Amino acid sequence: MSENEPLGWAEQMSTGLAVVDGALRVQWINPALVEMLGLGLRHAQGQPLAGLLQEPGVVEQAGRSLAEQRSVQCRGVVLPGAQNGGGRVDVALQPLDAGRLLVEVHALADAGSAISPLSATLRGFAHEVKNPLAGLRGAAQLLQRRLDDADMQALAGMVIAEADRLAALANRLLHHDGAPQLGPVNLHQLLERLSELILAEPAAPRVRHDYDPSLPDVHGDADRLQQVMLNLARNAIEAGARTLTLRSRVEHGVRLGERMLRSALRLDVIDDGPGVPAALRDTLFEPLVSGRADGTGLGLALSREIAHEHGGELRYASRAGGTVFSLYLPLPPRVGAAASSAGRSDG
Repeated sequence: MSENEPLGWAEQMSTGLAVVDGALRVQWINPALVEMLGLGLRHAQGQPLAGLLQEPGVVEQAGRSLAEQRSVQCRGVVLPGAQNGGGRVDVALQPLDAGRLLVEVHALADAGSAISPLSATLRGFAHEVKNPLAGLRGAAQLLQRRLDDADMQALAGMVIAEADRLAALANRLLHHDGAPQLGPVNLHQLLERLSELILAEPAAPRVRHDYDPSLPDVHGDADRLQQVMLNLARNAIEAGARTLTLRSRVEHGVRLGERMLRSALRLDVIDDGPGVPAALRDTLFEPLVSGRADGTGLGLALSREIAHEHGGELRYASRAGGTVFSLYLPLPPRVGAAASSAGRSDG
């Protein structure tokens, strides 16, 4: 967005947007943010950012975003505007040209809202992956055009496909209240795609498969379920696993939340790494909890959100030399009864 670029495209957006200058004063603000703040348009323009978003941490992070020229996320910020009733919002800060900063404000759902938007975890994921994807895709396209080797072209194509998948997922999360795109999902195709992605990475571990071929399709969002399994696999690799086993089963007598189910589907990612540190075991699925110094602590929290969104759960069992993360999903109604009588349960 250049300094003189018109902002008409943003006037109608439901996301609250503002542009502030190097002194952190509002140069431009859209009607959605004016309404959130309960201010008049003329009153908002020229105001210091600290006067609109009164939480000191936001102003501090805005200064850091400008100084370091990097995007920053502030979650759960108290918005004292009259229309918001003192509710909480997520704030994204993104440097622009000419020493300016784009401020995005996303309202969070009230606890009693009938239609719950995404939690801060999912919004944080969407914000964090959105910005670098365009550059990643462009670089992969350039490589694909310049490479003569068919295998290398296929790898570049895989990067492009993953960038497109994540971009579509992020856009849905941010602009359509996070509604899942539901349809039939073949879980073994999902695991095979996961294998391809893992084996394409440098120093890839050995990948083994242990599938129950009788598993039916589930009704779900394929992109989100793919993200869960990818998060689990990459966590294992980053923890030092040398072998991953991808396993599918039908398990009987499973409690998912408040429901006791006769049968459920279970996808396991089994690794031979050092196990989950004892200090993290009680909080492992909480946002911002990570066993790595450079970790964001969003991967497992995101995965648990997606599991709950599908009526399932994410669990783990860990010891030195063997950790199992299991995604449980309800069986489709028509096959649940048949599976409970004819299926088998394996450990």
